[in-house]
Amino acid sequence: MQEEQNTQQSITEISKRIEAILFWKGEPVGKKELQKLLEIDEQSKAFLLEIDSDISIAINLAIDDLKSTMSNRGLCLVQIEDNYTLRTSSSISGLIERLQIEELNKDLGKATTETLALIIYKGPIKRSEIDNIRGVNSSYILRNLMIRGLIDKEVDPKNSRTNIYKPSFELLSYLGVTSVENLPNYQEVVNELNKFNEDFNPTETKSE
Repeated sequence: MQEEQNTQQSITEISKRIEAILFWKGEPVGKKELQKLLEIDEQSKAFLLEIDSDISIAINLAIDDLKSTMSNRGLCLVQIEDNYTLRTSSSISGLIERLQIEELNKDLGKATTETLALIIYKGPIKRSEIDNIRGVNSSYILRNLMIRGLIDKEVDPKNSRTNIYKPSFELLSYLGVTSVENLPNYQEVVNELNKFNEDFNPTETKSE
């Protein structure tokens, strides 16, 4: 009986961690990447080993638990093949649609304009690079920019598990430029952004 309780507790703890990871990432995450992210934390790794020696099975149990506990909440867990992501529940789709329309009717705020400028000058760019430079999670802003048709998202040719963002053709046409190199102070801005990224994470920059 005690062993079953300990197992359920471990499953619950891993479920919470997976939910937090998916919220933080803001995009689909594969099972292998989930395992890698969980194993960074010693306590998470210990919980996984308590559930099952096969880490993949342990994650399956935790995901099943997460799906069950989220059944009556505003968010739901969506699985597409071997990838997982968080989405708003279909039961409140009307509310989200109205909020989205209201948001899109607003002028671009400072944070959105800042993010868009990074993508225009530095794109194609990964979300992690945008987050590093801005210091905050940019998932919500990136979704809004894509809905507005201002940016495009593509799979990174260097890493199929990562997405990159770039200015859309429509945006460049609106700005009246045939190439981003024709933007004001283009090379100067790009050099400053590259320097900032190298200073923030020199190891990652060199390995990419």
